[in-house]
Amino acid sequence: MEVADFAYTNQNGEEVSLSDFEGEYWLADMIFTSCPTVCPIMTPNMRELQDMAIAENLDLSFVSFSIDPENDTVEHLKGYTENIGVNDAYWDFLTGYDLEEIQAFALDSFKAPIEKTEDDFLHSTRFFLIDGEGKVVRIYDGLASDLSDIKADIQRTVK
Repeated sequence: MEVADFAYTNQNGEEVSLSDFEGEYWLADMIFTSCPTVCPIMTPNMRELQDMAIAENLDLSFVSFSIDPENDTVEHLKGYTENIGVNDAYWDFLTGYDLEEIQAFALDSFKAPIEKTEDDFLHSTRFFLIDGEGKVVRIYDGLASDLSDIKADIQRTVK
């Protein structure tokens, strides 16, 4: 799988595009800030991986694509990322597109369908490790209760 080209806006109002990750590894997922079910597990897991990457001095970035761009505005994402302990130097929360665009992008890039239901979204709970050429090289369970295998694999792959 190869990630489609993109240019979206992060929690600081800055444009982030695929070319920003050229030559480096990055870990991506799909979330939305008002998610009542899986995101409150996935995001702390991603934060634990962010903290490990920083502690281990890994050249690894993190990207969370919001699947609810209507509600997850730049300002809303900024407040959310401050609350959950995101390091802005490593982790981008992206918005700045419509639902149809992120649905097409997620399906095209990650084979990950996004479906809007009456009061929720159905979406992938996986973490995707992407290499410096934009290819998905690993897929992890974003709901894992023990991250030690994922951490070890990321350390081996990225170093």
